[in-house]
Amino acid sequence: MIRTQLLDQHGDIQHGQQDLIAQLTDKHKIWIDIELNNNNRDMVQSLLTERGCHPLAIEDALRARHPPKIEFFDEHIFILYRGVLAINADLDITHLQLAFFVSGNCVISVRHGHSKGIDKVWGTKQRYLSESPLHVALKVMHASAGVYLEQILEFESNLSDMEDEFLQRGNDQMMAELVSYRSRLVKLRRVFNYHTGISDVLQSEYALESTYISPQHHHDIIDLKDRFDRLYTLVQMHYEICGDLLDGYLSISSHQLNNTMRVLTVITAIFVPLSFLAGLYGMNFEVIPELKWKYGYFILLGVMAIIAISLLTFFKKRRWM
Repeated sequence: MIRTQLLDQHGDIQHGQQDLIAQLTDKHKIWIDIELNNNNRDMVQSLLTERGCHPLAIEDALRARHPPKIEFFDEHIFILYRGVLAINADLDITHLQLAFFVSGNCVISVRHGHSKGIDKVWGTKQRYLSESPLHVALKVMHASAGVYLEQILEFESNLSDMEDEFLQRGNDQMMAELVSYRSRLVKLRRVFNYHTGISDVLQSEYALESTYISPQHHHDIIDLKDRFDRLYTLVQMHYEICGDLLDGYLSISSHQLNNTMRVLTVITAIFVPLSFLAGLYGMNFEVIPELKWKYGYFILLGVMAIIAISLLTFFKKRRWM
C-alpha cells in the first residue's frame, strides 16, 4: 500500500496514492508512506531507486529486521527506527522496522506493517510537512516513542504492585515472571540504546553540516533525545528493580534453606551417638556383660538421654538452634 500527502506552494495538502508523486515539483513537498508486503517489494524498490535513494539504504529498508541507525548520503538522510507493531503492559512487544528517506522536499517512510506512530502523525491537524520533511520523521519517531513510554509507565505501576506482593509472599511463579520481565527489559534497553545513538548523531557537528538539517530542527531533535533518554533510563531502572527483587528472593530462600539444613544437621548430630550405642548393644554376640545386668537397659537409656540433653544444651548455647 502506498499513500501520499502533497503540500503545494499555497500550503494546501492533498491526500492520495502513488499518482500524486508525478505532481511533485521543486515548489512542492511530499510524504510518501509505503507499507511493504510480498507483492510490492519490486515495485517499492523501483520507486525508491527513481527517487534517488542509495542502493545500500534501499537494501536495509527492505529487510524486515536491522539494527536502528542513521546515515547521511548526498541525496538524502537515511534513518532506520524500530517502532511498535503490538505492545501490552507486560512489555510483550512485537517490533516494527521503519525506514525514512529524508531529502529537501520529500520524506519517504517504509514500514513492514501497521505503524502506530505514523498513524498518529498522519491523522494530525498539524502540518509538519510544511515545516520540513525531516520534521515528519522526527515527529513519527517521537509519537512512536510515546507508545513505548505509555506502556512502560503502565508496567511501572504493575511492577510496583508486584514488588509489594513479592516481598510479602513471593513464590516461584512470581520469580519466573520477574525473569521474563528482565529478559524483555534487556531487549528494550538494547533497542533504546540504538535510538539514543540516532538522536546523538542528529545533534553532532557532522549532522549540522547536512543540507537537510537546519537550526529550526534543533528543538525537535532535543525533544526527541529527551524522550529516548527517558525511555532508556526507565528501562534500566526497571531492569535493576527486577534484579534486586530476584536477588532478594534468592537470598531469603537460601537463608531459609540454611536454617532447615542447620536443624537437620543438629538432629543428625544428636542421633549419631545414640545410633552408635543402639547399634553397639544390638550386636548378636553371645558375650556382652552389660546385657546381663539387671539395670543395664535403664542405665543405657539414661546415658542416651544425658548425651541428647547435653548436645541440645550445647547447640542452644552456640545459637545453632
